[in-house]
Amino acid sequence: MTDIAPLTPAHLSTVLDLNNRYSVEMSSLDEAALQSLVAQSWLALQADEGRAGFLITLDHQASYDSPNFAWFAERYDNFAYIDRIAIAPGAQGQGLARRFYGIAEAKARAAQLPVLVCEVNIVPPNIDSQAFHKALGFTEIGQGLLAGRGKTVQYLSKSLA
Repeated sequence: MTDIAPLTPAHLSTVLDLNNRYSVEMSSLDEAALQSLVAQSWLALQADEGRAGFLITLDHQASYDSPNFAWFAERYDNFAYIDRIAIAPGAQGQGLARRFYGIAEAKARAAQLPVLVCEVNIVPPNIDSQAFHKALGFTEIGQGLLAGRGKTVQYLSKSLA
């Protein structure tokens, strides 16, 4: 079983490569943007030195310039926002994403945050991610067109109350 540990500066180049491999599903980042995101993260995890996967989560106190984060911030006072997760092809199907989400949910519950939120592409479709989130108990609470990006997202939430 792959060990999960905090994402540190030593993992950034590996995580950046994995992130940008999935630029259709997530927005691509440069090194400075990833450093900023990790610096303000509420929970940042990696597996296998970042080679197997990573998860970056922010809470409602972040000052993150993202239309998706802003959408949730307009609707919730307190929340944990899963901004991005990526699992390397060789690590997929082994439960790593579920483990990442389980840790995020446990931390959010411990912090008494009432909801865990994220978004998933519906244009272009990310059917595997939609099914994954549904299986974990997330429900759609809205949709948004990301102007200039050619994407439409489905906003999802999971009540932790």
